[in-house]
Amino acid sequence: MTGNNLTCPQCSLDQIHLEGGNHVCDTCGYEWPAAQGEAAEVIKDANGNVLSPGDTVVLIKDLKVKGSSSGLKVGTKLKNIRLGTGDHAVEHGDYFIKQEFVKKAN
Repeated sequence: MTGNNLTCPQCSLDQIHLEGGNHVCDTCGYEWPAAQGEAAEVIKDANGNVLSPGDTVVLIKDLKVKGSSSGLKVGTKLKNIRLGTGDHAVEHGDYFIKQEFVKKAN
């Protein structure tokens, strides 16, 4: 049992332990990442608007694409984005883009 009052999201009991990078429920066996219960990183666009998964964003700068002769042009709209972690937090298809090069679409 951990000392920080965590409960299992599956069965709501507090009999959990830390195993590697995951919390594991002793009762039902459910596992979830240890960082899930902590504050998540807030990802903001170039204008300071908070981005959420599924948002639509617009590129504010021409971007070169590695391994391709073409690139992504300014004004390109990317729908239904995913959010990652680290330097390239905005994901769309096979593209990983820094959040400083996008703005949230209206």
